[in-house]
Amino acid sequence: MDGRQVAAYLDRIGLPRPGQPDAAALRALQLAHLSAVPFETLSVARGEPIVLTEQALWEKLVERRRGGFCYELNGAFAALLGALGYRVELLAARVFGKDGRVGPPFDHMALRVELDGPWLVDVGFGRFSHHPLRLDERGPQADPAGRFTLAEHGPGLDVLMDGDPQYRLDLRPYALADFGPTCWWQATSPDSHFTRSTTCSRLTAEGRITLAGTRLIRTGADGSRSERELTAEQALAAYREHFGIELDELPVSAPLRPARH
Repeated sequence: MDGRQVAAYLDRIGLPRPGQPDAAALRALQLAHLSAVPFETLSVARGEPIVLTEQALWEKLVERRRGGFCYELNGAFAALLGALGYRVELLAARVFGKDGRVGPPFDHMALRVELDGPWLVDVGFGRFSHHPLRLDERGPQADPAGRFTLAEHGPGLDVLMDGDPQYRLDLRPYALADFGPTCWWQATSPDSHFTRSTTCSRLTAEGRITLAGTRLIRTGADGSRSERELTAEQALAAYREHFGIELDELPVSAPLRPARH
């Protein structure tokens, strides 16, 4: 990522270039990214190809001002952090389902950033920590989103939010291309929850705003929740107003239930 691309990416998330790659700047970058770039599965619903290269991700998130799911969001953010001088590794994770079982390898992508110690950074899991988490801390870590705990499980770590397991981290570093096969499966298989639901969601100052199909959901930081069913015209306007996404029409396959992430 060259200087022009870095500047455009920082403009996309509304931040000036940080003076140095430290923990405070990393915290600000993660929060700004979560607030500006939505987690969204429109490419899956519209049959758009998802290309896991640094250039393709930059073009989608920055030039086209879109969002994406975990491989895209964390893949692009890793490239930005690397260009800003951070030491970043891509980590694979297996997401816990509601039945308590974990999904397949490479089910999710997260980031390890090395500073004074190792940090877990994740801008691609939807409702998750607002700030980076210490990878070497085993006690509870307070965050605006809740209390997070990282528990050892074999050679990896289980990440828990308010006591509920979220995903199981593999601590080995991987290349972006390693996530390609599972990304393709998630985007195309009828067994993937991403092909059965369409969602667009981002962090707000009040909590979170989500468009699930044609349902507009507002979640407060205090746990309050309101829902409103929209017409197709209202949903298109909501994409523009709340997420900066211009669509000519809604995805025809968009059901009315939210995705897991």
